Amino acid sequence: MKSKDKELFMKLLFIALCFIASNFAFAEGRQVSESGIKHSFLFTGNKTCIFDEDSKIIWEVKGKSRDGYQLPNGNLLIAFAKEVKEFTMDKKVLFHYKVQKPNGEISTAQRLKNGNTMITELGKKPRIIEVTPDGKIAVEVPLQPETNNQHLQTRMARKLPNGNYLVPHLLAYAVKEYDPSGKVVKVFKTDIPELGGRKLKTWPFTAIRLPNGNTLVNCTLSHRTVEFGENAKVVWLSDNKSTGNRYKDACGLHQLSNGNRVITNHQQRDKSKVQIFEVDPSGKVVWEFFSKHVTPHEIHVLTTNGKKETSLLR
Repeated sequence: MKSKDKELFMKLLFIALCFIASNFAFAEGRQVSESGIKHSFLFTGNKTCIFDEDSKIIWEVKGKSRDGYQLPNGNLLIAFAKEVKEFTMDKKVLFHYKVQKPNGEISTAQRLKNGNTMITELGKKPRIIEVTPDGKIAVEVPLQPETNNQHLQTRMARKLPNGNYLVPHLLAYAVKEYDPSGKVVKVFKTDIPELGGRKLKTWPFTAIRLPNGNTLVNCTLSHRTVEFGENAKVVWLSDNKSTGNRYKDACGLHQLSNGNRVITNHQQRDKSKVQIFEVDPSGKVVWEFFSKHVTPHEIHVLTTNGKKETSLLR
């Protein structure tokens, strides 16, 4: 082969290899389950991506993120630290909202049935807003986080079917339910003696209202998930004692349609240990996700063994 032909061949080979690499999904994690459970899921954290059931990233956009949903139309609604975007699967942006002064952070994004997007802003004027598809603020609800620490005012707020809002306030050690006027109508305290009090940093992070009326809460640095009855009493608890020390800063939470609960470990820096795991209603660990590449924040499970997950309790 002549030198020019060889040079051309090597260039073409290099281009081909680059093309293959850019279009091939590499496994960036592994799933472990004695019963054979496999999930695909939207991951928000140090990466913003979708893992398929083989633990390969099949969709990804740049930037660290805090919250996200795959919408019924297949698009992805993502909350970043300063903005919320709705992406198509080919990464076209259809909706874009940026945090407004005097606030400085965003923690939550939830698409509502009327097409508006609920967003939580943190800062000097902590609030929940509902934004129309054309970017106008249709609803504004003031929040009472009991702290000026912008970053720790609140996390995964959700609008409830009754029109109220369920809001975890970390440094208030409380999950508060607000009505649309901003009045607090119910409080679930997480610093109660039964949970170890404030010395364990039982900061609430994700709060979910269950169909039976109970409220499920992840309590970050106390490494536990708690279910409160309507009387604010603890009726279910999962922690390191019951899961073989799998908890490490419980942040993200998704209750699946079968009643299982998927939990993310935001501060698990030991990459030999589990980043995301699932427990059944009895508290038994039934699925785990390990990865050397990710630090999880929230999770939206999309499928289980090829079947679409229908629960949006997260």
